[in-house]
Amino acid sequence: MTKKIAVFTGNRAEYGLLGPILDAIASHDNLELQLVVGGAHLDPAFGRTRDEIVADGYEIAAEVPVDPMLDTARAIGTGIIETTAVLERLRPAAAMVLGDRFETFAVVVAASQSNIPMIHIEGGDKTEGGTLDDSVRHAMTKLSHIHLATNGDSAKRIAAMGEEEWRIHDVGLPVLDRVRAGHFPAPEVVASELGLDLERPVIIFTQHAIATEPDQASRQLAPSLVALERAISKHNAQVIATYPNNDDGGRAIIQDLERWASDKPDVILRQSLGRANYHGVLNLAGRVTNGACVGNSSSGLKETPAFGCPTLNIGARQTGRLAADNVLNVGYDAEEIFAALTKCMTDADFRALAANCHNPYGDGKTGPRVANLLASTDFDDVKLLQKKLTLDP
Repeated sequence: MTKKIAVFTGNRAEYGLLGPILDAIASHDNLELQLVVGGAHLDPAFGRTRDEIVADGYEIAAEVPVDPMLDTARAIGTGIIETTAVLERLRPAAAMVLGDRFETFAVVVAASQSNIPMIHIEGGDKTEGGTLDDSVRHAMTKLSHIHLATNGDSAKRIAAMGEEEWRIHDVGLPVLDRVRAGHFPAPEVVASELGLDLERPVIIFTQHAIATEPDQASRQLAPSLVALERAISKHNAQVIATYPNNDDGGRAIIQDLERWASDKPDVILRQSLGRANYHGVLNLAGRVTNGACVGNSSSGLKETPAFGCPTLNIGARQTGRLAADNVLNVGYDAEEIFAALTKCMTDADFRALAANCHNPYGDGKTGPRVANLLASTDFDDVKLLQKKLTLDP
């Protein structure tokens, strides 16, 4: 019998990371993919990427609508109610989520309290940058039944939280499967689609609001924009800026970005590049031009090593997250940002270090590894739901 696996995605970043697992589940003879979408995928203000998912050929089994004007706490409550109804209808053998966002937290609560085995990807990660991510992520770990860590350090943290070893699997970061397979457009294709000059450095920029400091979003963004303008002037750079996620404070960043980019021919502002074009731009920045990845997205730490792309991580949002040697960390200061960005773009030794750094997030074989694990798991085994704490006083 095929096992139905309900996989939830709530924003473009999750969707891009999940791709190889979605494909591996959908193509496995003993598994059936039930794709559930919600959150920013359904919000036109953030690109309505639900339409992109359909265009990619996936059948959407259900949607979890949440009013984008709700605050996070109410959005979680609504998400739990809506997801519970979806799971009652789909009746999956297990549910799966990735990451640490409030939309996915609602899914974990709904599934675990409905006696549906919960599979969590990216548990055990650590970020200490003033966000709610760590608290939410670790709560999701304790509510989940199977843990798919993306690196060895995270797997060890999950065990240290008292989770049984047999539940923990170090599978790697799934999106690296696509990088390893070369599933992104060639430099000439990316340049043509985005209007880029391959003789000039390319900077990819994404800066999100910090959930605990939404009122500071514009103030924290301003120094980055000043530094990027200087990079355009001093280093002949081209900037591709993308919208932030739908956290509180995100709309203020969008408004600032739109005003800033409106009169700058060297700035391309997009709601979303999509996974393939995003990787194509990282390839340009790292391997083709003397460019860089700039901002505070987790992708700047997790995906850029695969492209040898120098990365500038701004502010506190990713503090504590595992990073390779291609990453420089700076505060919200325009001079500091510009100096570090100049190093990323012009320092031959640092660029060589970035090009050859060790990637701590796996070998690019995650999708088949996860699908085979799911196919071999007996989700009807009662011990899966009966969690035990391995820690004693």
